[in-house]
Amino acid sequence: MGTEGAGAPPAGPQSPPSPPLDLDALVRRAHAAAGRSVGELAKAHGYRVPTRLGQHKGFIGQLLEVVLGADAGSESRPDFTGLGIELKTLPIRDTGVPTQSTFVCKATIDGTDSFEFKDTALWHKLSCVLFFPVQGEAAIPLIARRFGTPFLWRPEGAEAARLEADWRALTGRIRAGELEQITGHDGEVLQLRPKAMNASERSLGIGAEGWLVPMPPRGWYLRPQFTRELIARAFDLDI
Repeated sequence: MGTEGAGAPPAGPQSPPSPPLDLDALVRRAHAAAGRSVGELAKAHGYRVPTRLGQHKGFIGQLLEVVLGADAGSESRPDFTGLGIELKTLPIRDTGVPTQSTFVCKATIDGTDSFEFKDTALWHKLSCVLFFPVQGEAAIPLIARRFGTPFLWRPEGAEAARLEADWRALTGRIRAGELEQITGHDGEVLQLRPKAMNASERSLGIGAEGWLVPMPPRGWYLRPQFTRELIARAFDLDI
């Protein structure tokens, strides 16, 4: 299994798997991938593994999408469009604690997002998520990192309410022209943070004067403290 330098894009498979027909099929594929290394899955599906994530920060997630047959591509829909299920990798430490926030989707910053949380792309992405833990310790070479046991999560009750409360508070500030004052410290379970392919990328957002102005795009993220709660409950851990 060879690796490529950080500047070389990994090659893709000649014929990726078709999307799973139902939840049972997806679960079977997911559990077949659990315990295997990034290198093993990459080799089996025609990919080269970059030596560093660097320019390929989404490599592990993209690899897993191919392995499991995700079909949404770059569309703003759940990764498994026929099942309404989103796929999210969770880099974790040996203790089971997430190493970082989890990107969900790009945020609408021009004031045109729905006024109903459950009509938003954010909710559609989060209404059913297949979380896939993967070793995230920097000391472990990317090619050797192993996938853990996946688990399915549907936000209900208090969890759904916490998500909506953050969304309403932060979206209200966007519409009030306070976007540039929002930091990663705002929000209990959600974060609104810059999300761009490069430093020059711009989107139209509501500025302090109430006009649309070019600014760095933003993304919605789940805080690591929140995904830590989900991991602890899924595996009955004290972390």
